[in-house]
Parts: sequence; structure tokens; C-alpha cells
Amino acid sequence: MVEFGKQLSVVETSIPGLLVVDLPVHGDSRGWFKENWQREKMTALGLPDFGPVQNNISFNDGIGTTRGIHAEPWDKWVSVATGRIFGAWVDLREGPTFGMVFTTELDPSRAIFVPRGVGNSYQTLETNTAYTYLVNDHWSPNASYSFLNLADETAAIDWPIPLSDVEISPKDLNHPRLAEVTPIPSRKILIVGAGGQLGLALRREFDGAAHVEFTTRDQLDIADPGLANARRWRDYGAIINASAYTAVDVAETTDGRRAAWASNVAGVAALTKIASSNGLTLVHVSSDYVFDGALDRPYVESDPMCPLGVYGQTKAAGDAVVTTAPNHYIVRTSWVIGEGKNFVRTMASLAERGIDPKVVDDQFGRLTFTRDIARGIRHLLESAAAAGVYNLTGSGEPTSWADVARQVFEITGHDPARITGVSTDEYFASASGPVAPRPLNSVLSLDKIRETGFEPADVALALSAYLAE
Repeated sequence: MVEFGKQLSVVETSIPGLLVVDLPVHGDSRGWFKENWQREKMTALGLPDFGPVQNNISFNDGIGTTRGIHAEPWDKWVSVATGRIFGAWVDLREGPTFGMVFTTELDPSRAIFVPRGVGNSYQTLETNTAYTYLVNDHWSPNASYSFLNLADETAAIDWPIPLSDVEISPKDLNHPRLAEVTPIPSRKILIVGAGGQLGLALRREFDGAAHVEFTTRDQLDIADPGLANARRWRDYGAIINASAYTAVDVAETTDGRRAAWASNVAGVAALTKIASSNGLTLVHVSSDYVFDGALDRPYVESDPMCPLGVYGQTKAAGDAVVTTAPNHYIVRTSWVIGEGKNFVRTMASLAERGIDPKVVDDQFGRLTFTRDIARGIRHLLESAAAAGVYNLTGSGEPTSWADVARQVFEITGHDPARITGVSTDEYFASASGPVAPRPLNSVLSLDKIRETGFEPADVALALSAYLAE
């Protein structure tokens, strides 16, 4: 019996992500009408914007028709067009809620959102019942499916009509018991560019996480025209793009410009298309070079981009592309220090060799260690922070490059007075090749990422720890 006059509302169940929804149904002497799926209204109440790609209908002639229990690697929006069902849902996902059961009745005025990996089953309670479901992926022979026996003793579903008295397919009757079920695995995370300095930090951060995959350019070329079919992308929850062209001065040359645009824009656009088409979260690392450095305050995430050179232009273009993905994090950072050749290692080497360098003293910012970027990326993903741009650098007082050099000398037991500060123009006056313009102010505000519960590392402490290693 259709219940009229309900307000649209969402109720959480005992199974995480399984949501029961009461639907307004409007009726008169002619029959009734309802909005079975209304994206704007339902996502506003907290339902996932799950992007359905297929609408299926299962028609059942008699009372007692019983189907399930099936778990697929996609989400479902389940409702009843006519009739009434008793539904049973069993969590068949990896994790602590594996085997948890929820049951309820559905009629045209009640629907349910079934997340990926939760087993779905039902028993008809009226004749001529039409069971409908929207799904956000197509069936694939390469996908992971799980099934549970309708009579499983552990789930102990209290079917209104005994299974011995109902219509069931032989296939459903022979599904395995819970102890023999293969759980649906968690969505995977793919880290692109895992051979670079940030990629190496991400390897350490996610070490031992079975759901995280790492790939280098040799293993996965994001410029490959076949990227869309390189993976079963629906099995992934996120892509972390740790690859980039970062040779800021070489980017000012003809070949460098071409390479920078290919990596920082065309490659990023390909990843963005994959993320948008498959409902993935795309994590992208940005740079202070998207700004001209002319402000007299720290840059906030909403400041308009105005890059000075080719590298900054490609990073800004890449950022703009990434914002078109519904689920994205742009992690904007500056003065990155990780494994391999970098400013800190160079200064430590010069100090040890007795060389007294001239270092730029009119550019200001904060160092950012790759381990902190990796930690911040993981925090954003696991805390499900709101999509958008987040500044992430080390914390503490901003310094010049010359100040950083003096700190390196002092920490390593050398006289910081050996550092001579010079302007950017003076430093590059004798350069033999092209020089990219640098932003003089690279200080980024950290308020937004702190509001998510993440505390960036103190630069002074992180620098001491880095040099001690």
C-alpha cells in the first residue's frame, strides 16, 4: 500500500553507507506520481551524487519471489515501482562490519541507497511487484562480485515467507555461506609518479597499505591515448598525481615549454577525465608559482592565479583543469624538499666543503618537506574533507632562501655568517641560459587546511630532523 504525504527524508542504517529514504508520493483518483531519483534534492540531504549509468527493472509475478544475495563493485539506488518487498542487505565489504545485516520493507514510498559491496536481496510481498534499481557502472567480466546464501545461518535473515515455500533460482540457492564468501575489496588508490621525490614520500606514508598501488611513468604513461582502458578505473577511489615537470628554468626553452605543457596540462587533463568519468577523487599537487608574488600578505586559496613564467602558467592551467573534476583536492605547496638533489642538501654540501655561497634574500616563503605533503594528502582523503584547493607548506615564520641557508650552516656546525645575501636580479645576472621569473612572495596561508584538523610540521624542527638523517 503506497503511503502518501511523506516528506523526503534520509535515515541511516546499521550498515555504514546504507541509507533508507522516504519518498513523497502524490496521488488522486487517477493513480500516483513520485520523483524516484531527484539529484539536487537528494544530494542536499546527504545522499551520494553517485552518477547512475543504467536503470534496471525486475518484474515479479507472484508473492514470495526471492532473489539475492548479490554484492557488486558499484552503488545502487533501489526502489519499488509497484507492489511491496521485504529487503535484506548484508555488508560483504572488507572491514569490521563484514556480515552485518539490515532488513526493512520497501514500497513505492520508500527507497534505499545500497553502497558498493553491500549484498542486496529481496522477497516479494505482493503480486505484480516491479523492483527497480539505478547503478553507476556496467557489468564487467573483470569486476569483483560476491554472493551470500539466502539461508546463511550467520546472517540469520528472518524471511517473512520461509525459503522452502518460495520461488528461488537454483543459482541463488547454491551461493556460499558467509565463512566462504570472498569480501568485496576496498576501493584502491593509485599513485602516479611514484618514482619522484613526492612519490617516494607517498610510498613511505602508505607503506603496507594493501589498497594502494604505485606506478611510474614507465609503468603508466598518462599521455597514452589508451589511458581510459589501462585500468578498471571503477575499482579505484582516488588517483594521487605526484608527477610533474618541475624544471622551471628549462621550461623557458622551446623544448622545455613543450615538455612542461605535455606533463603539467595535457597529462593532468587526461587524469581529470578519468576521475570525472569514473567518480574518483583526483589529488593534484600545485605550486606557489601560480602567483606573481606581488601581494604583501600570505596567499589564500581563493586568490586569483597570475603566473609569471611558463612553469607557473602550466601549473595554473593544470589547476584549472582539475577543478572540473567533481571530487578533487588541489594541494598547493612551495619550496619542496625531499629525496635527491635539493637546496638544503646543496647548502649542507657547500658548508662541508668550505664554500661560502651567495644566496637570494628577497624571496620569502616556507620550506615544505615531502613527508608533510604525503601526510597532508592522506589526511584529506581519510577525513573526507570538502573538495577544493588547500595550501600546504611547513609552518612557522616565513624566511628568505638566505635565511634557510644560514640555518643549514648553523645546524651542521658551520658559521652562518659565511652566507652572503643577494637580490634575485643580482644572483641571476651572470646566468648563461634562460631564467624563469620567480615570485618574491611565496608565503601561503595555512588556515584552511588547519580547519580540517591537519597541523603542518614546524619548518625549523623539520629542517633539523632532515639534516640529522
